[in-house]
Amino acid sequence: FYSKDMILEMVLISNINMFSFFLYFFSTGLTVSYSFRLVYYSMTGDLNCGSLNMLNDEGWIMLRGMMGLLIMSIVGGSMLNWLIFPYPYMICLPIYMKLLTLFVCIFGGLFGYLISMSKLYSLNKSFLYYKISSFLGSMWFMPYISTYGMIFYPLNYGQIVVKSFDQGWSEYFGGQHLYQKLVNYSQILFVMHNNSLKIYLLLFVFWVLILFNFLLFF
Repeated sequence: FYSKDMILEMVLISNINMFSFFLYFFSTGLTVSYSFRLVYYSMTGDLNCGSLNMLNDEGWIMLRGMMGLLIMSIVGGSMLNWLIFPYPYMICLPIYMKLLTLFVCIFGGLFGYLISMSKLYSLNKSFLYYKISSFLGSMWFMPYISTYGMIFYPLNYGQIVVKSFDQGWSEYFGGQHLYQKLVNYSQILFVMHNNSLKIYLLLFVFWVLILFNFLLFF
């Protein structure tokens, strides 16, 4: 809260164009909007569509913890600013510019509340305009350009390595093969130690023969 308020006040006193000014405050309003929706769904309101899980935590323990985090998130920035910086940073603005951030937050919270009150039907309207929704919902195809396009080939190579080595020959001659051999030897020893008189007699004969061979050599 405190850092965003100071960033917006620095924007107000800086020399920027109208488009950047609009983007700063519009993004602030959207931030307040989804933050208000998150608080509404998690603390007070109910979900407007069918769900298998309850999304609201109205217990007093959860509310008390959230209120403590809320107070620290508001006053924590100013406290850290007073402790870290050697002198306070004073920003002097007219009253209408000072109240502009507050008005943007109020309208953003009201917008989030109106969205929260809207009903969700079985037919999603965004599927009627899928291409436009995909373009706007993917940040103008930014993940496909910056994220998916860069990590596709390393992930594909890693999948080949996992299938060839970790789950292939290395696994067969390594852990799994050793495990299978130990299981087979354990089964053989289990049969030998199963109180079979024939096996005891056979081992006794082998021991006598080995002892007799030692006596012949020495």
